[in-house]
Amino acid sequence: MHDDRALVEARLARVLEERIRPAVYAETVPLDVAIWTAPGEPVPVAEGLAAPYEPITPNTPWGPPWGTSWFKVTGTVPAAWAGRTVEAVLDLGFSRHTPGFQCEGLVHTPEGTPLKGIHPRNRYVRVGDPARGGEEIDFRVEAASNPLIQGDRPFEPTDMGDPATAGSAPQYVLGRMDLAVFDDNVFQLVIDLEVLGEMMPELPADSARRWEVLRTIDRALDALDLQDIAGTAAAARALLAPALAVPAQASAHRISAVGHAHIDSAWLWPLRETVRKVARTSSNMVSLLEEAPEFVFAMSQAQQWAWLKEHRPEVWGKVVEAVADGRFVPAGGMWVESDTNMPGSEAMARQFVHGKRFFLDEFGVDNDEAWLPDTFGFAAGLPQIIKAAGSKYLLTQKISWSKVNNFPHHTFRWEGIDGTRIFTHFPPVDSYNCEMLGSQLGHAARNFKEKGRATRSLAPTGFGDGGGGTTREMVAKAARLKNTEGPARVDWETPSAFFAKAEAEYPEPPVWVGELYLELHRATLTSQAKTKQGNRRGEHLLREAELWSATAAVRAGFPYPYDRLDRLWKTLLLHQFHDILPGSSIAWVHREAERTYAELAGELREIIGAAQQALAGEGDTEVRFNSAPHADAGIAAGAAGTAPAPAVVAPVARTGGGFVLDNGVVRIEIDARGLVVSALRHDSGREAVAPGQAANLLQLHTDFPNQWDAWDVDSFYRNTVTDLTDVEELSAAPEGVRIVRAFGDSRVVQTLSLAEGAARLDIDTEVDWHETEKFLKLAFPLDVHAERYASETQFGHFYRPTHTNTTWETAKFEACNHRFVHLGEPGFGVAVVNDSTYGHDVSRTVRADGGTTTTVRASLLRAPRFPDPETDQGMHRFRHGLVAGATIDDAVREGWRVNLPRRVVRGAAAEIAPLVTVGQDSVVVTAVKLADDGSGDVVVRFHEARGGRVVASLRPGFEVAEVLVTDLLERDLSEGAAEVVAVEGELRVALRPFQLVTLRLRRG
Repeated sequence: MHDDRALVEARLARVLEERIRPAVYAETVPLDVAIWTAPGEPVPVAEGLAAPYEPITPNTPWGPPWGTSWFKVTGTVPAAWAGRTVEAVLDLGFSRHTPGFQCEGLVHTPEGTPLKGIHPRNRYVRVGDPARGGEEIDFRVEAASNPLIQGDRPFEPTDMGDPATAGSAPQYVLGRMDLAVFDDNVFQLVIDLEVLGEMMPELPADSARRWEVLRTIDRALDALDLQDIAGTAAAARALLAPALAVPAQASAHRISAVGHAHIDSAWLWPLRETVRKVARTSSNMVSLLEEAPEFVFAMSQAQQWAWLKEHRPEVWGKVVEAVADGRFVPAGGMWVESDTNMPGSEAMARQFVHGKRFFLDEFGVDNDEAWLPDTFGFAAGLPQIIKAAGSKYLLTQKISWSKVNNFPHHTFRWEGIDGTRIFTHFPPVDSYNCEMLGSQLGHAARNFKEKGRATRSLAPTGFGDGGGGTTREMVAKAARLKNTEGPARVDWETPSAFFAKAEAEYPEPPVWVGELYLELHRATLTSQAKTKQGNRRGEHLLREAELWSATAAVRAGFPYPYDRLDRLWKTLLLHQFHDILPGSSIAWVHREAERTYAELAGELREIIGAAQQALAGEGDTEVRFNSAPHADAGIAAGAAGTAPAPAVVAPVARTGGGFVLDNGVVRIEIDARGLVVSALRHDSGREAVAPGQAANLLQLHTDFPNQWDAWDVDSFYRNTVTDLTDVEELSAAPEGVRIVRAFGDSRVVQTLSLAEGAARLDIDTEVDWHETEKFLKLAFPLDVHAERYASETQFGHFYRPTHTNTTWETAKFEACNHRFVHLGEPGFGVAVVNDSTYGHDVSRTVRADGGTTTTVRASLLRAPRFPDPETDQGMHRFRHGLVAGATIDDAVREGWRVNLPRRVVRGAAAEIAPLVTVGQDSVVVTAVKLADDGSGDVVVRFHEARGGRVVASLRPGFEVAEVLVTDLLERDLSEGAAEVVAVEGELRVALRPFQLVTLRLRRG
């Protein structure tokens, strides 16, 4: 029987490819084509329509890398085709590569009305159904000649990712542009055969149904006249109909198909090209909605909707109508499908604030779901943020990419650091680009881990990454799979409908606690250091701009820059997209991001400076502003004063070479190699650095992963390491100890400094980096016995093991951290803080003396060659701090301080009181701002940061008429909110561990 199956499958494949599919368009006539290539960046539609076109014929090369060419396509429908369905079939020179990764186009009328996008799997434009005959055809195609970044050797370095190095050679050869008669009966025969042929191997091998389908296909092929497909298609379909009509079993797995086109906001193309990808895909989906009344399409990322509204209003108008019909669905409620590991607390919150608000303002839609199919792992603080935004569901798919451990659930509740649980679905189809293939549906049904408890899963259906969306072929397949005995039943549904049904049938699913760690793409925590630094510094500048603008608005009548801050937040949020912030895009994207971050920082410094000057007044007194959430050297959090910054301790020569820094709190010994061999805390007598070892040790690894160069670092990178201990210069400087090293083609200058009264040794590292396929780490071997370590995440921290007892711990050899890592024993701890790095690793070894060394290493730089062959080349500056004798409170405080140094403004004011004072160090205020609605209300967001319970005491520095507890969107929470008690001018709120609270204070 196996031989029979193989024979029929081979027969079916050849007949489909060589006879039946070509017969869908059996009659064709060529169209006339002319071309105009824009000189540079894309031009407005009106300019492309009016351009001077020149004739071009098939097989002619066209399209420089990243260029735009406009095609004028004209012709006449033959009179003999009257009464038949006619389509234009337009081939720009498409290759076998999937949609979104090569040339693509948007078809317009001569007046500029967009009709639909074209790509390799969607080349048609309907002309008449039926045609009258004699119609004059005139289309204008805006075609993008985007180069193939991932070719036959997908990780080969390429210069195509930057217009400056991509050259001007044509990328494509024009294919045929035809008018054709569309034979719907043959098309339906194709779908019948594909569905049955794909379904058959997914059925149980010994089932009668499997062999009935096999024989049916065989008989249908016998009924076809291969020289007259159109004439015999009906007979073949009649033979297939009974097999398709067998109803599904009641117990069949149910798949909710959601039309989808996961469009990367930037990746192997720049941001400006994504604007056009969104227009092409949206045009296609509106067209498909008109053709297929059962079809539903969901699009996430409010930024992409905003692009559509701004740049393609004609498409936007059609989309708005489809949204009103409930079939073109805003999904996800985030500004972009962001990375969720690296964005800070407020930035992660604002992804939902700006995303949900856009959909609410434009459509009145309040998303229940977070939609993040392709994000590279999920931070442990995210469930609370989702809930605080007013949502309750999460969809992701990417965890199926994990290489070591198979995630044990597909539907579950995910518990975050504060105990919040979010109903989460992880589609067993294992793809966010489902094509309705039988193999995909069969895999989903077999793979679904909740069998026997639940029956439903979701399948995001359509071409994505580079866009394209769902096709009519997918819709036609889904129609046949709605109620046919096979691997699964399929219905088109919205995300909200799926989640409601899934939760109703499985109200108590298993619970997963802690981060959803992706066992892949770990290097995205380090690649493209300037992008990551731009993000971190932008986040903190936005905090400062809001804090001081709000303070100045209340204290000095300063005009709060609502519109500017809104725009700047959206710029930052866009660049947190999961291929920009992670450093996995082409050179163009990251060079542009670097410029954007610089402009963002410049504008924010201008806002901060203006607000601080309004508060300080005019004068010559040095007024120091503390933007951190804790008091610093006599200046309260969110306040300003004249207390000077602590002086830096002068280095003293060390016996045996090197220097000593001692401020009475800690004693730091730096040996002749420029390495920290001792960090002694005076009050406890405890040494932080492991005996016989040295901290501030730069280590260099070879870094050549098996695939996904910018994304991945494989565990074997640790097999070889070079300790960078040679020193060119070691000297005392006014700011501390200066160390210069050279290695390979690179150079490092470090400054180690210790302020009076501080427990934190500051390490300023400047690297002129010119290595290739190398990984640079900064190591701190610590004399701390700890089976776990605390790593900061959004609105708190969580613990990871330092051991490798199981494969789950072993797989976490590189992980994400925000501002601090903390290791502790009872009575003593050490923290390593940073101002702009995210990747790190922590490991344990047992020494000869029986003690344990726990080593924390910060990941500084990489040098992958794909997709950007010049990744990280050039100058970089990092700041780290080693805090000996640190508690968790110390780690939190020093992490903030290293990221928010004080600013000095000359003015007249001696002291500027904070807008809000918090009475507990373990309560951290992450935002002080004016309400987004322009009411003038003051919004304060804070959380418990130690991991314990506390009654937070907030004292507003202004008269308060009313206090509201709100969600992240600053909407009043009438149920389930924290209780606020006012006592003698204080607002007291009882907080659970890591609980997040937002208060809206109406001024009296």
